Amino acid sequence: MTLSGWNPPPGSRKMKGDLLYLYVVTMEDRHVSITAATRGFYMNQSTAETFNPKPASPSFLSHSLVELLGQISPIFKKNFSALQRKRTLRHPFERVPTPFQVYSWIAPQTEHTIDCVRAEDAYTSRLGYEEHIPGQTRDWNEEIQTTRELPKKNLPERLVRERAIFKVQSDFVAAATRGAMAVVDGNVMAINPGEDSKMQMFIWNNIFFSLGFDVKDHYKEFGGDSAAYAATALDLDGVRAYSALDTEGLYTLGTAVIDYRGYRVTAQSIIPGILEREQEHSVVYGSIDFGKTVVSHPKYLELLEKTAVPLKILRHKVLNENAEAVELCSAVECKGIIGNDGRYYILDLLRTFPPDVNFLPVAMSASGVKQPGKEVAKAEVHRSLPVEPEMLEFARNHRHSLCCLRQELLEAFVDHRYLRFMEHAALQLVEREAYALEHGDSSVEKQKLLVDAGAHELQPDFGLSGQLLSAVAEAQGDEKSKDVIRKACSAIGSVCESSFDIRFNLDVFSPGVRFPEESEPEVQTQRQLVHDVASFLLSKQIPGLVHDCLDHSSLPMDGATLTEALHQRGINLRYLGVLARLLERPHFVSRVQQGHFLPRMVMSEIILRSAKHIFKTYLQGVEMSGLSVAVSHYLNCLFSSFPNPVAHLPVDELPARRRRNRRRNRNLANNDNTVWASLTPSDLWKQICSESLEYFGYTLHCDGVEQALEKHRLQKVSLLREFCLKSGVQLLLREFNMDSRQRPAFTEEDILNIFPIVKHVHPKATDAFHFFQSGQAKVKQGFLKEGYELISEALNLFNNVYGAMHPEICTCLRLLARLNYILGDHVEALGNQQKALLMSERVLGYNHPNTIMEYTHLALYCFANGQISVALKLLYRARYLMLTVCGENHPETAALDSNIGLVLHGVTEYDLSLRFLEKALENNVRYHGPKSLKVALSHHLLARVYSSKAEFRSALQHEKETYTIYKNQFGELHENTRESSEFLRKLTQQAVALQRTMNDLYSNGMGSNASLTQLQIAPPTLTSILEQMNMINGILFIPLSPSDLEKLRAEMQRRQCLQDALFQSSPVTSCSSTSPSPSSPMSILSKPHGTATSNTDAHTTTTTTKAPAAALQEDAS
Repeated sequence: MTLSGWNPPPGSRKMKGDLLYLYVVTMEDRHVSITAATRGFYMNQSTAETFNPKPASPSFLSHSLVELLGQISPIFKKNFSALQRKRTLRHPFERVPTPFQVYSWIAPQTEHTIDCVRAEDAYTSRLGYEEHIPGQTRDWNEEIQTTRELPKKNLPERLVRERAIFKVQSDFVAAATRGAMAVVDGNVMAINPGEDSKMQMFIWNNIFFSLGFDVKDHYKEFGGDSAAYAATALDLDGVRAYSALDTEGLYTLGTAVIDYRGYRVTAQSIIPGILEREQEHSVVYGSIDFGKTVVSHPKYLELLEKTAVPLKILRHKVLNENAEAVELCSAVECKGIIGNDGRYYILDLLRTFPPDVNFLPVAMSASGVKQPGKEVAKAEVHRSLPVEPEMLEFARNHRHSLCCLRQELLEAFVDHRYLRFMEHAALQLVEREAYALEHGDSSVEKQKLLVDAGAHELQPDFGLSGQLLSAVAEAQGDEKSKDVIRKACSAIGSVCESSFDIRFNLDVFSPGVRFPEESEPEVQTQRQLVHDVASFLLSKQIPGLVHDCLDHSSLPMDGATLTEALHQRGINLRYLGVLARLLERPHFVSRVQQGHFLPRMVMSEIILRSAKHIFKTYLQGVEMSGLSVAVSHYLNCLFSSFPNPVAHLPVDELPARRRRNRRRNRNLANNDNTVWASLTPSDLWKQICSESLEYFGYTLHCDGVEQALEKHRLQKVSLLREFCLKSGVQLLLREFNMDSRQRPAFTEEDILNIFPIVKHVHPKATDAFHFFQSGQAKVKQGFLKEGYELISEALNLFNNVYGAMHPEICTCLRLLARLNYILGDHVEALGNQQKALLMSERVLGYNHPNTIMEYTHLALYCFANGQISVALKLLYRARYLMLTVCGENHPETAALDSNIGLVLHGVTEYDLSLRFLEKALENNVRYHGPKSLKVALSHHLLARVYSSKAEFRSALQHEKETYTIYKNQFGELHENTRESSEFLRKLTQQAVALQRTMNDLYSNGMGSNASLTQLQIAPPTLTSILEQMNMINGILFIPLSPSDLEKLRAEMQRRQCLQDALFQSSPVTSCSSTSPSPSSPMSILSKPHGTATSNTDAHTTTTTTKAPAAALQEDAS
């Protein structure tokens, strides 16, 4: 079915109600023409040669096109009904579209069938056809800004507003992605076609597109094209920060950054009137030349002052070209433009956060700062983790000078400085109160409190911090104590003398920016503060991340989860080299065994990101016709063991008719566009080593890819997956023999597609998020039913804002399933977890680490519901995906293997169960040590399986290991030790009984069966298997009395109140209300079990209660 060639209807037919003509070919090979009129659909008498709009005979008039086609074609009627029935059999989550497109790195080959509707959609999308239809294009800027102006006084209004914002944002990202691909493919006309291709700009569908190159040497002093490439991502970070604040009256542009075919494209909505005048005449705030000329505006100062506190930006003065002081509340690069619609827009937000002076050696040497913070940082390092002091003397050149710190780092630094502020103030008060006590002017109780508090170095302990908070708060109201507060503020670099307030001057290291002479001492202090936060990153955050990974508090599985862990601590990816060198230090080498997952993942990221940087430039020199050949050749040079891969240059599929034309084609094939074909594996590895040293500052001590894989124990399939996801390559689903030295692993037919990598703003559902946080707090306090109700309400609100598909909805469903399981509703838990798994596959990807953990949770609930075979299949599926993502050598693989071994034990597959349990024991010993509790549990599981096989010698050997560990860890009187001792006793009795039986058989002859009845080996019960699976998956039921429950709840409430008082209700800080808690519940439970935070490998951690006799153990607590 397609549009008829007789469209559009002539005027005479329009007046009779004709709207459209369709041309249909049925399965019976019947060619018919259909008229779509105001009365309905009917067949007309038109043919391919003649136009006759009169109704055909017999005439069928139908209000539905499907009904008319069913009357015309019986086969269509039958097939359409079957198609509808098949569609209804699928789960709704398999049919609902996702708000943002998710691409898979590998896909099966699908048959390309004829589809006229698809062809028309592709044609209009590719050529921007809707742009030529008046009234059909969307004004994206007006939609984005209008939705933000919607009222938000009450919950219904906020839901409508957030739903509209999310819908417009998702539509904008989809349109921007489609337009960016059309721009790179050459299907959009540039608005400046006379310029060089790298300098061209485009407008398509009311979206402005620009390429990530240095236009007119704008970034020449900052690194050229490299700086322009980085500026787009930094600008997007700034847009995210200001959009999250949602300041009334201040507007940001709709922004998306798309990486496609080696090009970076920035898509932005268009400010009304911006194209009608020059930029220098439009800017009323900021600078268009990096500080040479600076202007300000009182309205912008008023609006930006509202964002200065949460973003920790210091209001400051700079000199303009006339040496006049101009006040700013942002970086000079931030521009303010008043649109024709009267709105106040800010753009070019690449300097929203302070510069990273660790990558600005010129700033480090020319700032004139003595850097006493370095000595403080060294002392802090020696108090926490042993890092060599020379690591702190870190300052090296980067390929661009736009490196900025992350917002998460600033939040962590402010929290750290607040604790130091409390410590300094408390020590001052100790001295004052001690002096007053000598003169009888102070109470003994108050003095004792302060002396006890000051006797210890302040640590993030809620009880001690709460006492200090109260003491300092009382002291602040005393006129005599203001000097103490001033000294504490001066010691930690507060911008306010009378209260704690840490903010950063964003221009202190900007070249070309001048400051008034009278503010020079303040500028030096502000520079010192930027130095301190850079030192804090090296001295605290990076060693802290390593410590968490070695203690299994954080367990990233792939590059995406490692990146997330780095960003949560405010660590940029350019510090991967620092992280790799830190892992090579003697202190960590002694803790990191050969093949540990963290060094493997760090080295994998360094190699693959270096290869991606080279691949980006590599693709820019490839024509469209040779794209698949070029990509396959690059993959062969990177991953294939074939020593000499050769790129087969594309040839014309149609032979030239004249010899002259054939010679011209050959000359085109030998021009500069085929330089990529000369790439060899050795050349590529040299480029990767050079890129690693230049970008990450790390030297790869390997002669080739194969040696690197062997040295760091990397597996090729995981590297291939990571590279494809990072670079946007989609491969054909088949087995790739990358170890063959006889033929290359990849051919041009294996390259199915190149998809875009899109970065954009993620709008949040604020009310739903608050409900979710409250539900988590209730669950932690033991009120499971109340928490369940709050999280259910959060799920409804998330659905109201995001629709049916979103990662946060997946998180809600996972937690609801866990609570259902704890509360005993296993059927409901299974239903919610199935939804969470389907949604995770759709919104995150089928082999995302979160999806793997969803499979594990679903397998547990299936086993609890008696679906044992389904549970085993799900666990096998999870393990297969785990092997693809990170291999067998990972702590989470041990949990999976233990689950599989337990299920196999339950179905009496003892030999296969032993294989998985022994593999789990091996991994637990490698990562937790031979004396850990996880190793004890693995020994116990093996002992159970061996006892079921009547191999009591092996069972006794493993259970003795369990007993020894429990005895050393807990003592002989602990419940676990006693249970292990009892199990040892039973094993000994069974072993003795077995030996007696065998002796009787040998002494009385093999024909006597009388003694066989004395030995009874009971098969494992499903209940006991389920208890062990609960323990492995982080669930432990503990019997508690009502009094114990009340004590536990009271303790949890007390800790929560102290935490809120410390981090959210501080009376001595003006910005504490915007500083999030370091242990935000959303950041904990939004991650899967095992990848979140965990402080111990013991069987009992933080617990919440189910009923009088149950408690919930979360490794994420």
